[in-house]
Amino acid sequence: MNSKISEIYNIDERIMELGEKAEKSCAESFERISGTAEYNGAKVLKAFADNRVSEPCFYGSTGYGYGDIGRETLDKVYAQVLGAEDALVRHNFVSGTHALSVALFGVLRKGDKIVSITGKPYDTLEEVIGISGEKGNGSLMDYGVEYGQVDLNEDGTAKLDEITEAVKGAKVAYIQRSRGYSLRGAFTIDDIEKMIQSARKGNPDVIVMVDNCYGEFVEDREPTHVGADVIIGSLIKNAGGGIARTGGYIAGRADLVELCSYRLTCVGMGKEVGCTLDMNREMFLGLFFAPDVTANAIKTATFASELFTMLGFECSPSKDEKRGDIITAVKLGDEERLCAFCRGIQKGAPVDSFVTPEPWDMPGYNSQVIMAAGAFTMGASIELSADAPIREPYAVWMQGGITYTSGKIGIMLAAQEMLEKGLIAL
Repeated sequence: MNSKISEIYNIDERIMELGEKAEKSCAESFERISGTAEYNGAKVLKAFADNRVSEPCFYGSTGYGYGDIGRETLDKVYAQVLGAEDALVRHNFVSGTHALSVALFGVLRKGDKIVSITGKPYDTLEEVIGISGEKGNGSLMDYGVEYGQVDLNEDGTAKLDEITEAVKGAKVAYIQRSRGYSLRGAFTIDDIEKMIQSARKGNPDVIVMVDNCYGEFVEDREPTHVGADVIIGSLIKNAGGGIARTGGYIAGRADLVELCSYRLTCVGMGKEVGCTLDMNREMFLGLFFAPDVTANAIKTATFASELFTMLGFECSPSKDEKRGDIITAVKLGDEERLCAFCRGIQKGAPVDSFVTPEPWDMPGYNSQVIMAAGAFTMGASIELSADAPIREPYAVWMQGGITYTSGKIGIMLAAQEMLEKGLIAL
């Protein structure tokens, strides 16, 4: 670690020394992360070559978007990279939750049942499903879709035997790969494979749908490689590589992707329409960068876990644990530490570093949320960010870092902010 960084940011020498120690401790983990990035980068490069990506693919279309070669090629590249039959990659998806909603409404019909086999879904999906919010707002349950849930074991693992029973008669078995605002670990591809096997044991025809947000390129396989029928993600997370300004994807079985495209546009037109304006180039370029950018985010998260473990806080996952996503959770214990951590992260941002994050009533959440995010793209959590609901156990979930240097500095500034407020002792 370059000691001159402390001169630029006025970071306490003790934090610098501890950061150097943490970084050295992460060396083996960093080597594994780089190896995964290299493999995934080769996979992406081959998909570009196999699908004949060329300059005309970057030109945008207007109006109906008929015959948009870039849109059609991008779908093929994503499908190959993700191990899917087909993909729907569009800038029209405004968020990961939107893409998930399109997938759910695209596949499910009145009288169908969806079973979440990884416990309660992420907060923003509750109203989509209908387990919270007002009746009559157009949720899945309003349209006659039944909802079931298999809670996780206390250690955060899946109840495989219960999954087998719960999915009998269900149309969709739903898996959330990342942890959301919980302290369980993110599910690895091996974990997801076991869940899929358990679900198919109880119902061979069940459609396995995976919320893959924060998980792309963390491992050398995706859920589709182990039997998932549909996976969904956001382009302002891993898959967009810090380049895509908006968008999302749905990938998997061709017939299911087609149904989802009918929901995004209209029945009968589906994937054949939708202008791309000037968005194609950045979606291609973002995917090309994605494996290395994801690796930088994982290195940042691993460094954060080790540094704050050394500072006496409980962190998950540890530097040596196998990861399923780019997120590290740090249990800070009280609101004051939580807010100080986020304010330190904000000070290390390239954009809006002068802003002071405060808890607020964020749409779609049941508690006030504090969010540190000084990003080139608003809300892009592949860029260094940290957020948390203001509730017990006062843990913060941090993710991102499109360069390791900027991510590392942000983490040390979080520690510096807490030190200056007298909230940690060295």
